[in-house]
Amino acid sequence: MTTDIENPDQDHAPEAKQKRNGFTLVELMVVIFILGLLTTIVVINVLPSQDRAMVEKARADIATLGQALEMYRLDNLSYPGSSDGLQALIAPPASLATTGRYRQGGYIKKLPDDPWGRPYQYDNPGRQGPGFDLYSLGADGAPGGEDDNADIYGE
Repeated sequence: MTTDIENPDQDHAPEAKQKRNGFTLVELMVVIFILGLLTTIVVINVLPSQDRAMVEKARADIATLGQALEMYRLDNLSYPGSSDGLQALIAPPASLATTGRYRQGGYIKKLPDDPWGRPYQYDNPGRQGPGFDLYSLGADGAPGGEDDNADIYGE
C-alpha cells in the first residue's frame, strides 16, 4: 500500500501538468498582422481588375446596343434621331414615318445603364459624319477624361 509520504509529488502533479488555454496577445497580434498583409495584397490585385471589368462591360453593352441600332436601321431605313434616342429601340418613336416596319416587341427588351449607373449616350449624326455615336461617359460621368474616367466608345 502506498502512502502520500512515499510519493511526495503526487499532490503537486495537477498543478505541474496544468494546460495553458487561449492565445497570448503576441500570438493574436501576429495573426492580425498576417491577415492585414493578405488583405492588402488581395485589394491591390483585385481593384484594378474590377475597373477593367467595368470598362469591358461598357464596351460589350455598347456593341449590343450598336447591333440593335443596325437592325433598327435595316428595318426603318435610318437610325433613330438624337431626339428619339435609344428609347427608339424599345418602342416606336413618334417621329417614325411608318410604324409598320418597326419590329414588334422592339429591338431590345430593356435599356441597360452603364456600369456606373448612368444611361449610355447616343448622338445622330455622330462626330465623324453620317452614322451615330454611342458611348459611356466613363467612371467620372463627365465628357473627356483619362484612364478610368475616359469616355468609352464603340469600335
